Amino acid sequence: MNKAILIGRLTRDPEVRYTQSGVAVCTFTLAVDRRFARKEENNGQPTADFIPIVCWRKLAEVCGNNLVKGRRISVEGRIQVRSYDAQDGSKRYVTEIIADEVEFLDSRSSAPQAGGFGAPAPAAPQQSADAGSFGPSIPEEEIPF
Repeated sequence: MNKAILIGRLTRDPEVRYTQSGVAVCTFTLAVDRRFARKEENNGQPTADFIPIVCWRKLAEVCGNNLVKGRRISVEGRIQVRSYDAQDGSKRYVTEIIADEVEFLDSRSSAPQAGGFGAPAPAAPQQSADAGSFGPSIPEEEIPF
């Protein structure tokens, strides 16, 4: 069985791209605190692992539209190891989590911003009805995930 469950904070804003066939793919890095890190080896600071996450299709679009740096999330998925040939001819290996589920654990307004943890997030831009809106605006507290 290959299953990974992680809880952490985004280290940067997610990046959404599209394949040649139009499939959305979102990538971001999750900082996950080590539970039993030896703080004396790191000047008293907790140690974290930085795990690359990949989301596909609709989940990729949802993450790209709703996640920002510092946001606390839970990711459930599988570990994937892949390899590729670098430009210098060497073989490179990448280990990443392919997300099946992403759960937002804090509200967008309580996510830390570049100004520091606990700083309020800037207000989301409002979209007018004629600017491509696809329905009524739903408050974030009512989103079912």
